[in-house]
Amino acid sequence: MNETMSSPFGSPPILPPAPQGRVTFSGHRPDFRRLVIRGTALELVTVGFYRFWLATDMRRHLWSNTAVDGDAAEYTGTAKELLIGFLFALAILAPIYLAYFLIGLEAERLKAFASIPLGLFFYLFAQFAIYRARRYRLTRTVWRGVRFWMTGSGWSYAWRAGLWGLLSLLTLGIAVPWAKAALERYKMRHTAYGSLQGRFEATGWGLFKQVWWLWLLVWPSFFILIPLPFIYGALKAIEWRWWVSGIRMGDVSFESGLTSGALIGLYWKVIGWSVLLMVILSAWFGGVFAIALAAVGGGESSQQKAVLAFQQLPTLIALGVGYVVVALAAGVIIRIYLARDVWQRVAESVTVHDLAAADDVAAQGNLVSALGEGFADSLDVVGF
Repeated sequence: MNETMSSPFGSPPILPPAPQGRVTFSGHRPDFRRLVIRGTALELVTVGFYRFWLATDMRRHLWSNTAVDGDAAEYTGTAKELLIGFLFALAILAPIYLAYFLIGLEAERLKAFASIPLGLFFYLFAQFAIYRARRYRLTRTVWRGVRFWMTGSGWSYAWRAGLWGLLSLLTLGIAVPWAKAALERYKMRHTAYGSLQGRFEATGWGLFKQVWWLWLLVWPSFFILIPLPFIYGALKAIEWRWWVSGIRMGDVSFESGLTSGALIGLYWKVIGWSVLLMVILSAWFGGVFAIALAAVGGGESSQQKAVLAFQQLPTLIALGVGYVVVALAAGVIIRIYLARDVWQRVAESVTVHDLAAADDVAAQGNLVSALGEGFADSLDVVGF
């Protein structure tokens, strides 16, 4: 007897698999490298102001080369927005720094403790800036002609981050997975793609189960420095996989197949290049100092000659130029390995499930200013 005869209703129907979409990245590494090197050179010429154009070009490269089911994303932000946002943020933050300086002069006996409230304030303000910067970037991200958007209060996020940060400190980092989950839930429930509401379903316990062994390895690593890149690289890969797999946009879900060792090599490359740059900088300083000593001539003691050499304006300029060039070169390395390469590896590990739920999405949400991005840039907490 066949299966149909064995059942009065015949064989059950074979349902098609749920629609899935792969995330692909088509950007070429040499193109990104040239973009970053050119932008960094222009940063040097413009005393850092070209970074707004460089950040915009980098985002456009990454966004436009990242496609879901063949449809690429689009970044619509402009460098002018970032520059204006930074200037407004600087105008707001400058009086705060000035007020703190004046208060410190009037309260010399409290000077040792005056930095504590300022540090706490700027920590909370940095969290506020991070939230508002993400809100700006989402409203400048378009896919299939529909824009992402975000609501919520940056200050509500900031005090949550402050309390979770305190708990994480008191528990020696054990509470960090729960902190990340709670903060991501707040961000995602205020995030939407058109009319498709976002949410975050991963849990702190789910992350803790994957990283507890790395937490145990961190403490001996303070005495044995070599394993740190392995530990940190594995930790970041697990966090990325956990984060991607927890995102939901309506009925659309995401899954990441990123392995725990996928990012370790990138961190080792950054360390290797950093060591090489330090060697080059040391050689430059040594060469400049040797030339300066030779120019001073004889007649003085070695200590006096050293002091005179460092007082020469050409010596100070040469040392400063060497430091700036090496610092910019380090920025190039970080942008290539820890921005572009991490982006590619994470993106290519993602599978999107039930993508058909995003087919009929109505455009919603409003654009927001780049002030939050400006705050993040002025506090050096800007990201992607």
